Amino acid sequence: MNDKIVERRTRQISTDNRQMWGDLGIDLEQHDALLNALAPIYKELYLSQKNRPKGMDFFDFVVDDIHGIRVRELRQHAMGGGKVVATYCVFVPEEIVLAADAIPVGLCAGTQFSVPIAEQILPRNTCALIKSSFGFKLGRTCPYVQTSHLIVGETTCDGKKKMFELLAEHQPIYVMEVPNKKNQASRNLWLTEVLAFKEVVEKLTGNKVTEDKLARATKLLNDRRRALQRLYNTRKARPVPISGKDALVVTQVSFYDDVARCAQQVNALCDEAEKRIAAGEGVFPPDTPRILISGSPMAIPNWKLHHILETAGAVVVCEESCIGTRAFSDLVPEVGGTVEEQLKAIAERYMQIHCACFTPNAERLDDIVRLAREYQVDGVVHYNLQFCHTYANEAVKVEKALAKEGIPLLRIETDYSNGDAGQLRTRVDAFLEMIHR
Repeated sequence: MNDKIVERRTRQISTDNRQMWGDLGIDLEQHDALLNALAPIYKELYLSQKNRPKGMDFFDFVVDDIHGIRVRELRQHAMGGGKVVATYCVFVPEEIVLAADAIPVGLCAGTQFSVPIAEQILPRNTCALIKSSFGFKLGRTCPYVQTSHLIVGETTCDGKKKMFELLAEHQPIYVMEVPNKKNQASRNLWLTEVLAFKEVVEKLTGNKVTEDKLARATKLLNDRRRALQRLYNTRKARPVPISGKDALVVTQVSFYDDVARCAQQVNALCDEAEKRIAAGEGVFPPDTPRILISGSPMAIPNWKLHHILETAGAVVVCEESCIGTRAFSDLVPEVGGTVEEQLKAIAERYMQIHCACFTPNAERLDDIVRLAREYQVDGVVHYNLQFCHTYANEAVKVEKALAKEGIPLLRIETDYSNGDAGQLRTRVDAFLEMIHR
């Protein structure tokens, strides 16, 4: 294509996007600063990698146009009378949202950019994920927030619960109560919450959740889960066919991209990765130290720890977190039945998520040890966002469980800033040297 035509086309797209962002009430000056900061970071951290799978082109495009095409799709859906339901957690049953002809989209934020804005109201000793999320709304810099008709929160974290109360002053909020135990009483409570959420979504959309729609939504989400399971299974190979950074951005994109399209693109990437495995090709040498990251979620564009590890001579082969195995490991049984029967199966599936909010939580400890064995890791890095007390305290038990199995562990506590990058790199270097002895 002629360079001048490309330039005109790019300028037109940019102009159209700015008009859309302005219509959504975005602070265009702040938003420009955000996007201008993101582009060179992605180029440095991602596009500089060698021998990347060709299938990553789609995900590079999505990140490059992170507030463009997908936001326009959501906007067009809304202009046609549809609803957009935004979520902050993998506990929110997206099956219900899709079955009511609404579109679910993830909102968690992983950038330092919006943290200072949030700190005008929130205490500084609040975890970065909460502050970044709240700052995006307060600063009007996230089109996904602005496009949504309802934000669904949950009670997995005391800090988030209180943040939702403040966020409700700016945006319609509905909070689902996630129980803290996994006994029968807690399961009954959660089923009640799922049934109540269905009524909320039906009222919002004006659409009934039917047996057929719910079954189709369940299969659609299961297809995405299967695709992500397949991608993670390729990372068990030695040499690994895809970098941890690339796998991370794939899962991050899955939270806001179209569900069917995402599954299709992930499967295409897996086709390529499996061919690489068959040919013995990888992005790192076979003897590269293999790392499992466990702990706090890493919302886009939080790529700091993966980048440090993979430029220090390691490869991240799995994430035990909400942007990793917890998001897709379990499927909802596709057995049909009445709406109530399907919702019961959906509720039971979400109770299989082993979040640190649960007590006791032996299942998560078992998961970490199992994943360390399955992915043949040389060490585990427990990642903890500063002031995330649930994961910080549970890390004590994680450390004991791994020590019992003879699996090396490095505990990292950090935030979204780059101020500690040098210190983290020093600790990572020492950890890798230790596991190589």
